[in-house]
Amino acid sequence: MKKKRVKLTGREKSELFAEAVVTIILLLLLNLSVIILINLAILTNQSLENGIYFLKSTLIFGNGLHIWSWQRIFVFFMGCGDMLVLYWRLLRRYHQMQLRHVIQELHYIAEGHFDHRISFVVKTDLQKVIDSINFLVDSTVNAMNEERQIEQSKDDLITNVSHDIRTPLTSIIGYLGLLKADNSLTADQLKYVDIAYNKAGQMKALANDLFDYTTLNSTKTKVNMAPLHLTSMLEQVAAGFELEAEEKNISLNVNTKPDDLVIDADAEKLVRVFNNLISNALKYGHGASFINLSAKKIKANLVEIRVENDGEAIPKEALQKIFERFYRVETSRNTKTGGTGLGLAIVKEVIDLHHGKITCESNDQLTSFIIHLPFKVALPESKATVL
Repeated sequence: MKKKRVKLTGREKSELFAEAVVTIILLLLLNLSVIILINLAILTNQSLENGIYFLKSTLIFGNGLHIWSWQRIFVFFMGCGDMLVLYWRLLRRYHQMQLRHVIQELHYIAEGHFDHRISFVVKTDLQKVIDSINFLVDSTVNAMNEERQIEQSKDDLITNVSHDIRTPLTSIIGYLGLLKADNSLTADQLKYVDIAYNKAGQMKALANDLFDYTTLNSTKTKVNMAPLHLTSMLEQVAAGFELEAEEKNISLNVNTKPDDLVIDADAEKLVRVFNNLISNALKYGHGASFINLSAKKIKANLVEIRVENDGEAIPKEALQKIFERFYRVETSRNTKTGGTGLGLAIVKEVIDLHHGKITCESNDQLTSFIIHLPFKVALPESKATVL
């Protein structure tokens, strides 16, 4: 990387010029005041005047050269002092400007531009600070890359294992299903087969969630964006849960404003989001009487989607961690219902891939998952995707 000196902006050059003008004016006023005070002191003190005359007449330089004008010598030395003061003030201001440029570069790096380095060359101890900052950034980037590689290797391992284990699990579940239908088994045998069948189902659900989460979390994941008719998608997702909701006396409602909302999204991944949210509400929203799916346009480029239920509230301390992988609000409850702790983590990953945001609010009256997604109005010739 080629080093360069700090290049001052036009404004900074003007500041330096103004600093020089102000300093010169102040020094001239100071010099004039000193000369006037000295002259007044000499004129009002005859012995001081006689002493100065005596010194001028007795001090001889070279071939009989006398010092007849003390004012000129004094003004010369004052001028030299003024030049030193002016140089010191301008140099100090220049160093302050150098420090300002370094701070600006540091803020730029702190904003996430870790490929940037401070390329300035200065002749003060500030250069040591610059070199230390560049070294620290290099070390941080290397550590982040190593951590990213380790994380990617771990995700690849989980993805491969969960992918490979799903096939034998499917076979096991199929065979256990046949055994459950076998009327020749005793009651105890059927009990153990049923336990094995349920545990195998939970294991398959975990393998599926692990595979989906690590796939979504991978940097290689691609999002197939296409126009998606939001109202039709929400209605069809809700229709898939109507039977389960009726069994629990829960009403599923869909409401969108306007009805023709169309967003750019990956339909398959977004359907997974609402499947997980509705399934989560049915499993853990104890005492709920309704689940509402609503969507509305809140800005020119933003749509808000809410999944709400009036069931059991989520504890406040859990709201900040609810989207973390493997986090469970109640371990015993999740064990009973077969939760993996990955459903909401998958939801957040999908929303992040769509450059959106998801939050959760919960109280005794309502639990709401609020999603904000960017969208743009589909062109007339575009054909929206309807699930």
